Amino acid sequence: MTIDLDQARTALQEERERLVHQLEELGATETGELRSDLDFGGGFADAGAVTAERTEVLGLVQTLARRLEEVDAALGQIADGTYGTCVSCGAKISEARLEARPASITCIDCKSKT
Repeated sequence: MTIDLDQARTALQEERERLVHQLEELGATETGELRSDLDFGGGFADAGAVTAERTEVLGLVQTLARRLEEVDAALGQIADGTYGTCVSCGAKISEARLEARPASITCIDCKSKT
């Protein structure tokens, strides 16, 4: 069995759109920066709640931005013909891993080391 690049590209593009949408809903750009017009509201008495909410949003944004970077890296690998090759060790990434997670840019062994 070989990797279906068209299917992988479609899955990655759909994942990218979903991640960008989620970032926008949280008030962030694709790079993970919060928009300057984002208002967490509240006055001095609510400062603790605002800080907690902002921290939670930042955590979600960072996770989504990292996943978006992985998707973009995988799309780049498709474009340059290296899709399915581990960026860490150069080994072939298993087809089962790519089928389960098309954005994988590392093999299982390298991923488990990080």
